[in-house]
Amino acid sequence: MFSKSKINDPAHGEAEANKPASSGTTAAPAAPKQNEFKASAPKAKPPASVLSSDLHVTGNMKTTGDIQVEGTVEGDIRAHLLTIGETATIKGEVVADDVVINGRIVGRVRGLKVRLTSTARVEGDIIHKTIAIESGAHFEGSVQRQDDPLNPGAKSAPAQKPNPAS
Repeated sequence: MFSKSKINDPAHGEAEANKPASSGTTAAPAAPKQNEFKASAPKAKPPASVLSSDLHVTGNMKTTGDIQVEGTVEGDIRAHLLTIGETATIKGEVVADDVVINGRIVGRVRGLKVRLTSTARVEGDIIHKTIAIESGAHFEGSVQRQDDPLNPGAKSAPAQKPNPAS
């Protein structure tokens, strides 16, 4: 009564593709199958690790990724992008490529780009390549620009001494 159509049968298509051409011409090579391995796109950047407001951490943290701190950390933090939330308190040194401070830090801040928002409270030195301080931010300490602030042994570029006339 009903018969299976060979048009939709995957085995039929493979048999047809593997058959030699009946005429004297050479058949073009078959196209690659759809289920063959394909190079995958680079992995997406993982989301930031979030330390919630009820979390209290004692100890140092280090990552090549991003961290968002909303709780309290007593120790040093090293990350790629570090965001200090409004409810956060950090007691220790902070080192990151990008540092966004909305909360409180007691300790040194080192970063290529450092940004203090209007709710920031920093008690300590800031060593940076670029810095932005919004109106309303509270800051006690010194600010020093360095070309490589992430390297603690780096010194800021010395001023060139003028050559005396000969």
